[in-house]
Amino acid sequence: MPNLATREAYGKALVELGKENRNVVVLDADLSKSTKTADFAKVFPERFFNIGIAEADLMGTAAGLATCGKIPFASTFAVFATGRAFEQIRNSICYPNLNVKIAATHAGITVGEDGASHQSIEDISLMRTIPNMTVIVPCDDVETMAAIKAAAEYVGPVYIRLGRSSVPTINDEHTYKFEIGKVVKLREGKDVTIFATGIMVSEALKAYEMLKEKGFEAEVINIHTIKPIDAKAIVESVAKTGCAVTCEEHNIIGGLGSAVCEVLAENKPAPVVRVGVKDTFGESGKPAELMKHYGLTAENIVEAALKAMSKK
Repeated sequence: MPNLATREAYGKALVELGKENRNVVVLDADLSKSTKTADFAKVFPERFFNIGIAEADLMGTAAGLATCGKIPFASTFAVFATGRAFEQIRNSICYPNLNVKIAATHAGITVGEDGASHQSIEDISLMRTIPNMTVIVPCDDVETMAAIKAAAEYVGPVYIRLGRSSVPTINDEHTYKFEIGKVVKLREGKDVTIFATGIMVSEALKAYEMLKEKGFEAEVINIHTIKPIDAKAIVESVAKTGCAVTCEEHNIIGGLGSAVCEVLAENKPAPVVRVGVKDTFGESGKPAELMKHYGLTAENIVEAALKAMSKK
């Protein structure tokens, strides 16, 4: 499987969108080479705006453009987009329900050597708590391309979480279909459901094979849309398997794990074990080493699945 970072796919998707729709505009906070919005800037310089290192202005300007009928994609690193500009996103974008797309890159601990100050592990939690916000976390380049196009067609605020590091391509670009708010079932199973998002989807598929060798059939579901979450699919799967594991490159508080637990607590109580960063800040290191250090590997998912099954 070829490897490509979701931020790379974002840059390619923007160029395609720009050719298809003249209302698409792109804004950045002086990080266009890293966020890959520079790809769009090269082709459509008149529709690209570098706001500078001023994230609050980035969101406010995007909101203003949305009121004029444009479809703005605002980009910077996730830690700055959701942290530094939270109030502008809340009051200037989501409160008036404006058609702004926030595509935030360098999310999670796989930012690597940049360390804790740049490793956003709270962004999903922050964004899904705001009314009117849709939250999407693509798992590979194919899903990213599809998600960016779907976000452009959707009317309303959207947060798209993207990564710095390359990830395996899981989906077939010729057959893959993306729908906001609908899960993608990757493997059928009866013993445990593994819900995964983003970079953790590929780890969940590895865990599936490892569990199969142990005689267990895991159901693997990619939850690319954290909000609105596909409650029906979650309940149906756990009704069959009786327990679940959630996997995310994010704090276990407030992200996918919390969202799934909320759905199950109200509809189908069952044992859930959360795999994610356990409420601690990250540190500098190579992405693969950090994934192992923080318990975000296929082996950790297998361990969590065995634990969940033992609680049935």
